[in-house]
Amino acid sequence: MRRQVSHIEIENSQVNHIGERICGDVFLTERIKEENRTIIVLADGMGHGVKANMLATLTATMALKFAREHKDASTIAQIIMKTLPVCSERKMNYSTFTVVDIYHDREVHILEFDNPAAIILRGTQVFKPQWNCIVLPDTVNAQKEVLTCRFEQKKEDRIIICSDGVVQSGLGSPQYPFGWGREKLLSLTQELVNRDPRISASKIAERVISTTVQNDAYHSKDDASCTSIYFREPRKTLICTGPPYEEKKDCELSDKVDRFKGKIIICGATTADIVSRELRREIEDSLEFHDNELPPISYMEGIDLVTEGILTLGKVSRILGKYNKNTSLGYGPADQIIKILLQSDIVEFVVGTRINTAHQDPSLPVELEIRRTVVKKISELLERKFLKEVQRSYI
Repeated sequence: MRRQVSHIEIENSQVNHIGERICGDVFLTERIKEENRTIIVLADGMGHGVKANMLATLTATMALKFAREHKDASTIAQIIMKTLPVCSERKMNYSTFTVVDIYHDREVHILEFDNPAAIILRGTQVFKPQWNCIVLPDTVNAQKEVLTCRFEQKKEDRIIICSDGVVQSGLGSPQYPFGWGREKLLSLTQELVNRDPRISASKIAERVISTTVQNDAYHSKDDASCTSIYFREPRKTLICTGPPYEEKKDCELSDKVDRFKGKIIICGATTADIVSRELRREIEDSLEFHDNELPPISYMEGIDLVTEGILTLGKVSRILGKYNKNTSLGYGPADQIIKILLQSDIVEFVVGTRINTAHQDPSLPVELEIRRTVVKKISELLERKFLKEVQRSYI
């Protein structure tokens, strides 16, 4: 019987070679919902700058495609090496890469080609799966080896993969004349997990890269990337918006809210009134205006956030659509919803289907779309752009 053992948190952090505006390492990930799989690829192009980025991008794209098609490790490596353009200076078509293919309900497959060996932690202890070595038969790539392993994942497992810019950081310095090395990287990750067993994947990746930069005296001598993967309990959020189609369903909605284990957001005054009445919890209104476009939030016992409905969700959709690493979130209702969503792994929407006649007025702004359409847009953004697992039900 198949089982989902845990949520998979994936984060990547990287730094460019000093003076370069583009990184020669490329990180790609894709969730294949139909097969309950997630594929992660980290490729390191030879050299640095644009040329390295092109090699890494081509490598990562092909590795992701071939892994998705279940091609064997030797085939993936040979096709990539035959396809890469030859460097005019070094007469080599070179890019290293690591592929982590995760079957959520079964096991993890790892494929490595010349990248530093992956670190696998089971809790705070090093886990050593059985690695297989495949020697590429192609004469151009003679003596080149591909390493593969597979193992069944467990909760609290972690996988850390990196480019050689991490383990070679500090090379030639008095402290690390031969580079920082994989053992020092392993020691750091174990120390971080020992200190905080629930430390996030992002914090580990960021700490590794910040240490890498420090090793190079804050003048990075190579592109450096660290990808951190963490198998853990999922963080869940429930968003209820809109009253049920039939009033007799009000108790069903409220019961779901009462039993839910995780963050709870209610969007809509009518929805909040229903939950308040059914669960006998008072609503406390707020007069703190943090967003001139939206009414302020309200408070209810056991509910993490209570906001206005369609206008707020519409703004959530717009912010998520434009969101990037430089986006700064404020304290408005839509911003607070997004903060909770970004910290969540599984987001469940319960959408009431009773029509609010106020939103049928043609004189209202165009952005007042039907509630279910806005929720669908948010769901698609969360799945595609933020790799969240999203569930929708209608009541």
